[in-house]
Amino acid sequence: MTDSHSAMNLSRERGAWSTTGYLMLVLFLVLLAWTVWHVVAFAGSEPLDTEVFGFLVTTGLAVLALILISSGFYMLQPNTAAAITLFGSYRGTDRHAGLRWVWPWMGKAKISVRANNLISDKIKVNDLRGNPIEMAAQVVWRVVDTAQALYDVDDYKAFVMVQIEAAVRTIGSRYPYDDFSHAEVTLRGNHDQVGAELRSELIERLRLAGITVDECGFTHLAYAQEIAGAMLRRQQAEAVVAARKTLVEGAVGMVEMALALLSEKNVVELDDERRAAMVSNLMVVLCGERDTQPIVNAGSLYQ
Repeated sequence: MTDSHSAMNLSRERGAWSTTGYLMLVLFLVLLAWTVWHVVAFAGSEPLDTEVFGFLVTTGLAVLALILISSGFYMLQPNTAAAITLFGSYRGTDRHAGLRWVWPWMGKAKISVRANNLISDKIKVNDLRGNPIEMAAQVVWRVVDTAQALYDVDDYKAFVMVQIEAAVRTIGSRYPYDDFSHAEVTLRGNHDQVGAELRSELIERLRLAGITVDECGFTHLAYAQEIAGAMLRRQQAEAVVAARKTLVEGAVGMVEMALALLSEKNVVELDDERRAAMVSNLMVVLCGERDTQPIVNAGSLYQ
């Protein structure tokens, strides 16, 4: 992508000549007042024929000057810029807020350089393992080069939308959605790392349009509807297996401790058969999902 960008003739923003509009506004008002006074004074006099021609020339020039001065005014709000052109040729960008003025034959194209917050539509992507997932991203972007945004792409806002979708698809297909063994980087388990990579991908893609990305992240990340049920059952099964494993490990430890204490304190002497039966009973009690009902042995140990 970088090579293709360098091969293109990209526009670069530079400062444009412009002046404050307040000084020109004062000049406009003075010239307007003089023109009105000139017309009123001439109307109240009895001019000669030669004076009429001079009046028409001076009045026409004054009106033309008023039109030219008024055509050069434009206003910029904070975080707004204006690209100045001369007969289609880019002459620079004015970023000074307030009332501004340039020559009336100069073109002015305003563009916002404020931060924009955009939430993309949900799109379906196949992750690294081919599982269909749904993804959506939130992106905070802004224009940093007005010349590139206006003249290197046809519609920079539509360009941002398309590149966000392309970047989300690229990142989504680069990693698995989930990894139950926790041995890989996943979309669901590594939000910070994947979000940083998405931002880097977007910055590279939007550089052509003079746009940077301040912040981005996923607002929606889930399995597609056609496999959501199966994946949910899989997750539940994995959770049950993990819980059972922990339960059995704890039960085995408790049985070992019980047998060791019985032998240490000489509470009862058990042969191998009775020891196995005791282990079985303890495992049933500790690992069973329901409460067990005790049976009281009123006879001897072996009855």
